[in-house]
Amino acid sequence: MTPLLAANVWEIMHGGSTHVPIALMLVSAVSDGLGYIVRTDRLRERFHIAGFIMLIAGTLGVLPAVLSGLVLARWEIGGSGALFWHHIFVWPTFGLLVGLSVWRSIVRGRRSRPGLFIYLVFAFLAAVLVSAAGFWGGEILLGSS
Repeated sequence: MTPLLAANVWEIMHGGSTHVPIALMLVSAVSDGLGYIVRTDRLRERFHIAGFIMLIAGTLGVLPAVLSGLVLARWEIGGSGALFWHHIFVWPTFGLLVGLSVWRSIVRGRRSRPGLFIYLVFAFLAAVLVSAAGFWGGEILLGSS
């Protein structure tokens, strides 16, 4: 087996590629949330632009995490124990991330306040789900203390 395909390399890639997209997703939701409550138009727009950029970057950044995770799981979606719970939260999160990115790309600056509220509900749901996925990912790696 070549070093490029060694499980160790995939573990390192998966661990290294998950944290930045998670952080971007969380901060994107917070930024858009702040944009929802801020009264100044200029500041509101800046928060929404920052949220959009972080969402797109996080979505693109999650692709190596998903690929390396699938390689580590031997292309099995599901599993048992901590892997099962990790996947229970990962796949809805991944779907939400892609869906939210598509939504934001289509809507751009033509968002309504009710539409933005609905978007925020799903963005914060994705933030909760990715946090749970991260917890179970840590359990896979570190095990129960």
